[in-house]
Amino acid sequence: MNSGRNESEIRQLLESLLAGEQSIDAAARQLAQQSSTTTSIGSDAEVRLDVGRQTRCGFPEVVYAPGKTNEQIVTAFRMLQDADQNCLATRCDAEQAEAILSEFPEAIHHPAARTVRIQRHFEQTGKVAVITAGTSDRPVALEAVETLTWMNIQNDLFIDVGVAGPQRFLAVKDELADCDAVVVVAGMEGALPSMVAGWLSCPVVAVPTSVGYGASFSGVAALLSMLNSCASNVTVVNIDAGFKGGFVAGLIASNCHR
Repeated sequence: MNSGRNESEIRQLLESLLAGEQSIDAAARQLAQQSSTTTSIGSDAEVRLDVGRQTRCGFPEVVYAPGKTNEQIVTAFRMLQDADQNCLATRCDAEQAEAILSEFPEAIHHPAARTVRIQRHFEQTGKVAVITAGTSDRPVALEAVETLTWMNIQNDLFIDVGVAGPQRFLAVKDELADCDAVVVVAGMEGALPSMVAGWLSCPVVAVPTSVGYGASFSGVAALLSMLNSCASNVTVVNIDAGFKGGFVAGLIASNCHR
């Protein structure tokens, strides 16, 4: 958007506000949208960070670490810091995490989740539970937990409550009654989300994992099972996509309490 067009649109917006054609809240939203297209560019022009995403979409841009140099990730974090936004990098290896921590000692590295985050704002809202079918699904679940924590969504983690022993889920289901959403992480046959969804009135975000033996096809069997769930409140993200599962559930929780 060029400056002339932006000025013209702002003028039209103010005129419609003065004429009583729209509310102050609607005008504020439009102004926020017009000012949220900012892209911050690193000195080497290889990092172009969408620092306006938080205004448009509710949360900042997330740094996907694979394929990026240490310097590029640090540059992205510096841009987010300059914009006063929470920082999250996913799928970080040990070297990348060390580079971030060297530059930002306050950063929190979770090796099992393969995440690094910096929390500048701490006002928690909503409630999401993250459940795993087995202990082997824990790393993917932890990526979801770290994502929710970065989003300032209150969250609880329940490990190893799969359908091979259904009494284990029944023992904790009452703790999920007031959740805005639940993330269910499961490999093998991927049956747990359907069982969980049958007990709850909130959205269930199913995350298939690559955990399982040969015929699990590295998570494809769980993915297909979840996509074919007969429970109406189940939706599905990609294999091992703990970040995506956590983010979708976090958006649901955030919007519930907006």
